[in-house]
Amino acid sequence: MSSDVIERVVVLRHPIERVWAALTTAEGLSRWFGSVAEIELRPGGRAFFRWDDLDEESVATIVLVDPPHRFAFRWAIEGLPADDAPRTLVDFTLEQVPGGTRVSLVESGFAQAATDVARSAHQANSQGWDAELVDLETYLDATA
Repeated sequence: MSSDVIERVVVLRHPIERVWAALTTAEGLSRWFGSVAEIELRPGGRAFFRWDDLDEESVATIVLVDPPHRFAFRWAIEGLPADDAPRTLVDFTLEQVPGGTRVSLVESGFAQAATDVARSAHQANSQGWDAELVDLETYLDATA
């Protein structure tokens, strides 16, 4: 398994427009991705995420907005100073499928960091995405 890329695919039993809103609005994101989210949904826009339980926050830069199919942002690799850290690309692709929406998540670019930092960040983010995608499904199911 490459320590440069994280890939996850989930099929959610919800229309693509609902999944898109959960991924790209402050209201949607703050219900499943961290405790607080702010987002300027445009290329070059800023997204801010805070996880109160972890006492962590992250600022991302939006790189791609193609409603309701693709959404991507870059954020600093965990464990490095945020101001000049290499950034990974987080890319969501949504596809309408029978019975719902397939969400493909690819986070890439960990190899820009030193091996130990890259491995640690890759592991942390792998576990993080596993938990966050469950939270996304739980949020959508609860508000259906």
